[in-house]
Amino acid sequence: MNQPNPELEKDLVEYQNAEKQLQMVMLQKHQLQLQLNEISLALEELAKAKSDIYKATGSIMMKTTREDAEKDLKDRKNLFEIRVKTLAQQEEKAKSQLLRLQKKIEDLSKGYTPSM
Repeated sequence: MNQPNPELEKDLVEYQNAEKQLQMVMLQKHQLQLQLNEISLALEELAKAKSDIYKATGSIMMKTTREDAEKDLKDRKNLFEIRVKTLAQQEEKAKSQLLRLQKKIEDLSKGYTPSM
């Protein structure tokens, strides 16, 4: 009777954890990209605006200047772009880790035949 390979089991658990981590990173990156799209649209609308400018602060709207609103949006856009870039790097690292683990698991599995 063959005993399960402890290294194979450890690698399988590590692979599952890496998959979950990759999914979380991809979800966060997607959410930030959606927010970046919203900021870009807000900047476009701000450029077209002819009247007073208001910004949401919590649950109230406050009057602001075009310059302050534009600066705030550009600062947020810059921050989100940096965060997306960081998440993209984490995504690539997680993908390469998954590929490495997949190859290792395949190699370990070739020598392992489960008992029935």
